[in-house]
Amino acid sequence: MFTAALLIDGTAMPARGEAIFERIDPVSREVATRAAAAGMDDARHAANVAARAFPAWSATSPAARRACLEQGAAAILAREAEFVEAMVTETGGTAGWARFNCALAARHLREAAAITDQIQGETLPSDNPDILSTSLRQPCGVVFSLAPWNAPIVLAVRGLALPLACGNTVVLKASELCPRTHSLLAETLQAAGLPHGVLNLLHSSPETTAEVVETVIAHPAVRRVTFTGSTRIGRRIAEVAARHLKRCVLELSGKCPLLVLDDADLDAAVDAAVFGSFYHQGQICMATERVIVDAGIADAFLLAFKARAEAIPAGDPREPGRAIGAMITEEAARRVKGLIDDAVLKGARLIAGGRQDGPFLDPTILEGVTPAMRIYAEESFGPVACVIRVVDEEEAIFVANDTEYGLSAAVFSRDTQRAMAVARRLETGICHINGATIDDEPQAPFGGVKASGYGRFGGKAGIDEFTELRWLTMATGARRYPI
Repeated sequence: MFTAALLIDGTAMPARGEAIFERIDPVSREVATRAAAAGMDDARHAANVAARAFPAWSATSPAARRACLEQGAAAILAREAEFVEAMVTETGGTAGWARFNCALAARHLREAAAITDQIQGETLPSDNPDILSTSLRQPCGVVFSLAPWNAPIVLAVRGLALPLACGNTVVLKASELCPRTHSLLAETLQAAGLPHGVLNLLHSSPETTAEVVETVIAHPAVRRVTFTGSTRIGRRIAEVAARHLKRCVLELSGKCPLLVLDDADLDAAVDAAVFGSFYHQGQICMATERVIVDAGIADAFLLAFKARAEAIPAGDPREPGRAIGAMITEEAARRVKGLIDDAVLKGARLIAGGRQDGPFLDPTILEGVTPAMRIYAEESFGPVACVIRVVDEEEAIFVANDTEYGLSAAVFSRDTQRAMAVARRLETGICHINGATIDDEPQAPFGGVKASGYGRFGGKAGIDEFTELRWLTMATGARRYPI
């Protein structure tokens, strides 16, 4: 039994009043973790501590911040086995998925470390020859980062690495579905050299999460909010932040399309569809939910896609070599099964999968999905691919854009110029040509459009999100004013 404490000012501590909650292992159904359940007083305390630590951390040299982040990356890799055990136990993901999380999280930290000396201003032209006009970027203050459960190490690190690199302090809100994993992350980064108070961790029970989140957002020292998760929750966070005029980075739900044009390399497209649709049980914001295929090659594509899907049934993630594990809860699996059943009842063909057993749901392919079916518009967040036949690329583009979401997309064609033209017409923040919808590089601007959110993580775009751009002038000669 693991007990996850709050981490505030470098100290592991219980919640005030000793409140706790439990996280259940989705496979064994045993208690995996007991965690401290923060209340509003704990939330204010964490924000106060982060505010107190900000002046010193923001004045720390780029080299010192870089060293802390690089040490954090090394520490995560050194404790990979502990992270694997925590993730498998709490989330039902496979060991391979957990190891991928550790490796990519380390890359995010190293990229953030490399960017500490790239936070730059510029000299601006001025109409007055006796004025030196400049712009500069400064740390903004305390960043409140809400971490999700689905890629718990990567996405928690993404929400704190660049803010820390820019000189901000962070209050990290752990997911109630993986408190052990997020505690291990905060503890690891603290031990790697972050000064006390620079990173503070809050846990909260499902019953108290809303009030804890609102309390931190309302705190006057909090200047930025980052959230990765569902559009439903993202809207609520944006509404609270708007009341307090707090800027957000929101990376939300997706309904990501993979377009297979008539001249595509079918083997490559199938590889991308299998990975994009079924990796981590489809519980990735960039997961391929819709495979839009030219009708002339659809039969051949479906034959290969079906064979691959049927070869990777879901099962216990602790089994060696298991590719598809459990969903985050049995309730989540039942919800996705309900979407599948609704589609079949309304005329979709079940090509592969569809079996649900507790938290396990086999990779599933549906064909003939129409707007009358819930799964056409709703994000499934499960291992389900909807194959939709189209007559040409114009219809493919229309179907791809026929959604409220706009996170990631992919286009397969041997004619790269043609594929680029199609990609430019897709209403998504990200598009990959001849690659899967799932991809993540720490230096790239990552985020969506429409109901998939706004703001960008990564690279220079991320620097813009987590710094204040200021205009400074200095008179080098006498000034004359009209009065």
